[in-house]
Amino acid sequence: MDMKSSQSERRKFIRDTVTTAAGLAMFSALPHEALASPEYLVSKPLGEQETSSGNTAAPRIRFSVIGINHGHIYGQVEAVKRGGGEFISYYAKEPDLVAAFAKRFPEAKLVRNEKEILEDNSIHLVLSSIIPDERAPLGIRVMRHGKDYMADKPGITTLEQLAEVRRVQKETNRIYSIMYSERFENRATVKAGDLVKAGAIGKVVQTIGLGPHRMNAKSRPEWFFDRKHFGGIITDIGSHQFDQFLYFTGTTKADILASQVGNINHPQYPKFEDFGDVMVRGDGGTGYIRVDWFTPDGLKSWGDGRLTVLGTDGFIEIRKNIDIAGRDGGNHLFLTDNKETRYIDCSQVPLPYGEQLVNDILNRTETAMTQEHCFLATELALKAQHQAQIMSLKA
Repeated sequence: MDMKSSQSERRKFIRDTVTTAAGLAMFSALPHEALASPEYLVSKPLGEQETSSGNTAAPRIRFSVIGINHGHIYGQVEAVKRGGGEFISYYAKEPDLVAAFAKRFPEAKLVRNEKEILEDNSIHLVLSSIIPDERAPLGIRVMRHGKDYMADKPGITTLEQLAEVRRVQKETNRIYSIMYSERFENRATVKAGDLVKAGAIGKVVQTIGLGPHRMNAKSRPEWFFDRKHFGGIITDIGSHQFDQFLYFTGTTKADILASQVGNINHPQYPKFEDFGDVMVRGDGGTGYIRVDWFTPDGLKSWGDGRLTVLGTDGFIEIRKNIDIAGRDGGNHLFLTDNKETRYIDCSQVPLPYGEQLVNDILNRTETAMTQEHCFLATELALKAQHQAQIMSLKA
C-alpha cells in the first residue's frame, strides 16, 4: 500500500470510529458501570457471553480459581468466560467469600484444597485474587504444574518475587498474566488504543494516569491496610498506570525519575499509604502517575479514574468511570485533534482480553499482552515504590 492510500485508510478508520460512536451516544452505559467498584462488574449471563467480534464464545479451555480475597476475581472469571473458558472448580478458605462466589457461579465446583486443582490435568488456566503477597508464590506453583496463570493486580509484590517468577516462567514456558483491568476491562481505554494505533493523535509523547479510589474502610479486610501484604500504594494501584504508560507510548525501557508515597489522612492505619505519585521516562515517551484513596462520598462512583494521552497531533482524555459534567455511566472518551474536539461514547466497545488470552493459551502466542510487557509494568511499579520518598504534610 502506498503512502497516499495508507493516509486515506487512516482517515477513513477515524471517521468511521467517530461516526459509529455518535450513533451510540444516544445509549447510556449500564448504571453498574458508573456506580459500582470494578470488583463487582456484571457481565452477561452464562450462555450469552460474547467474543470481541460480537459472537457467543463456545467453551475452548477449562479453568479454575484459587483464592478469592479481592472482588476483582468476579471480573477475571467473566473475562475468561467471555473468551471461551469453561469454569470448572475453585478453592478458597473463607466461608463468607465462598458463599457469595458460589451464588454467582453455580456452575463451578468447590474443591477441598488447591492440590485438587493443581493436579487436575484437564485444567488449562488458574485465576487468583488471593491476598496480594501470596499471588506470586501461587503463580509459581501453578506454572510448575504445567498450567497458565492469571493474577489480579498486583500480581507480584516484591522485586525478589519478580525475579523468581521470571525465572520459573522462562523455565516452564507458561503464561503468567496480570489482569490490568483499568485497560483490559475499560471500554474507553480499549477504544483509545485503537485510535492511537490508527494515528489519530500522531506520535504519543506522554500519558497522565490518575487512579483515585474510595476507601470504604469498614468493608476492607485487615491485610488491606498492611504494606507487607499489598506491597504499597504504587505497587498496588500504580501497576495499572504503568501498564497503560507502556502500552500507549510503546515503551520497552524506562527509568523512574521521581516517586513519593505518604499516609496523609489515615493515622489509625500506620502501615497504610493513601497517596503516591511518580514521574517516569521511557524510550517511547514520558509519564506521570498519581494514585490515592481520597474519593469523597459525594461522587457517584468508586473513583474518577482518568487517562490523558498526549500526541504530536492531538490528545485523548478518558473518563473511565464517570463524567462529572453530567453524562450517564462510564467509558467516556474525548478526542481533540487539529480540526475539532469530539466526544465518543464507548459503552458498547467489545472487551477483547479474555478471548485473546484464551487464544494465547491454545496457540502459545502473546496477543493479549506480551510476557515482557506484563513483567515490565510490574517491575517499574516495584522500583517506583522501593525508591519512593516518604512525604508528610503539616497538621
